[in-house]
Amino acid sequence: MTVIALTSDQNSVLSAEVIVLGAAPADESKGAPTLLLPAGSLPGLDSAAAGTLLQRLGFRADTDEVLRVPATSVLPAGAREDASVLVVGTGADWGRAQDPRRDVAALGSTREQVLRRLAGRAVRALAGCQDACLVLPADAAPALNAVLEGTLIGGYTWAGSSKAPTAPLGSATVLSSLAGTASGDGALRHAQVVADAVALTRDLVNEPPNRLNPVTFAQRAAQIGQAEALQVLIRDEAQLAAEGFGGIVGVGQGSPTPPRLVRVAWEPVDADAGTPHVALIGKGITFDSGGLSLKPPASMPEMKSDMAGAATVLAVVRAAAQLILPVKVTAWLALAENMPGSSAQRPSDIVTMVNGTTVEITNTDAEGRLVMADALAQAMTESPSMVLDVATLTGAQLVALGERVTGVMGTPSLRDRVVACAQAAGEAAWPMPLPEHLRSKLDSPYADLRNSAVGSRWGGMLVAGLFLREFVGETDWAHLDVAGPAFNDGSAWGMTTTGGTGAGVATLLGLLEDCCDSGRQS
Repeated sequence: MTVIALTSDQNSVLSAEVIVLGAAPADESKGAPTLLLPAGSLPGLDSAAAGTLLQRLGFRADTDEVLRVPATSVLPAGAREDASVLVVGTGADWGRAQDPRRDVAALGSTREQVLRRLAGRAVRALAGCQDACLVLPADAAPALNAVLEGTLIGGYTWAGSSKAPTAPLGSATVLSSLAGTASGDGALRHAQVVADAVALTRDLVNEPPNRLNPVTFAQRAAQIGQAEALQVLIRDEAQLAAEGFGGIVGVGQGSPTPPRLVRVAWEPVDADAGTPHVALIGKGITFDSGGLSLKPPASMPEMKSDMAGAATVLAVVRAAAQLILPVKVTAWLALAENMPGSSAQRPSDIVTMVNGTTVEITNTDAEGRLVMADALAQAMTESPSMVLDVATLTGAQLVALGERVTGVMGTPSLRDRVVACAQAAGEAAWPMPLPEHLRSKLDSPYADLRNSAVGSRWGGMLVAGLFLREFVGETDWAHLDVAGPAFNDGSAWGMTTTGGTGAGVATLLGLLEDCCDSGRQS
């Protein structure tokens, strides 16, 4: 990952191999792009002349558009002769973030988060370079946080690739007047923890399913727990069966690799009865064939990502420990492989969950909610203050919200709080309802519930949320469906590479920090 530092010395910018500038489109379509600069001015920079040059070169500052020119063409005095300037466009979101008629800011694209994406795009474009200095408006703490996170996350590469990737940008320096201050140092430390958590999530999601299965995933969680002094408890297939985890056992029984339920907990040393306790549940289907309700072949290649929820909650509990957050966090990783083996569960089977609820299986491809329900019910036995679950749960999420927007359901107050934390973290999330009239779709004549609606696919994301709600009782709860946002099967954009994205990490970590702030205020 790219090494990062802060500086407040504007003259030091001129010694960088590459100087990164941001630009917004002109108010008028035929005008010159506007450079986005920090307080003060760079030595030798005529921003108006630079904008005119960019216009003549055909640069319009569209989203993710980049243009690299010799530094002497923009900074004629003082820059290294071999240096260059990389200009990155913000696109229309820079202006839209200030427009109350649009949902851009409500989906996490505030101006600070536009800078986050811009920084990530710049670092991706500079793979193979030795060093760069980012000269962006990062003199306020929120903007600095965003630029630092974007810089670090944009430098991600998956080390497990058999192809040797181009080395990421070696080092990046961010120009900010907060360099050398407690605020600046805190922002740098926080950004490193967030970026490490995103990288861990991406690494796990990108692993092929023949290397990451429920057993090896549990082993990886145990290694991380040992390194960070976290409490780790792993239930194997025998314990799961003996204790009545019918959902996890049923999903995993068609695979030669048995399921696991992993509990990873962080507890501050001074925790007491008043310390908030947040339970995080992650769906960990390491490969989803659909079981006997087999998926079409075209839908299977990215099903290695069906464990993204478990990867997310593991990364978040580790980050909570690294930041020494004054909140108890318990992550539950519900791990199974959904395969159509000779012992696979069948449509019309009835399984009994760990809390005694019976469920008729109507669709073996609605397996995520089964493993999640067992984990949710078990988490409830510890009486957490709130519970959140993260899952690549339904294709209906993609139909409703597309590939980049997380659907959030649950207790209205917590649901809206999660969406607010997503907005602050620069992630796109939208509150979704749980209509009571849809609950009847889960009624079964043979069991307490059925796992999927029969004969209707309408409102599938919401019906899945209603199923999970059955296992949380009166506890404040939120469900994040990240089926689309967790995996990018297209081209890279912003700071997001192809493959695992780490969606949800920054949101959940922001929520934990919000719990800490609320506790201090009370």
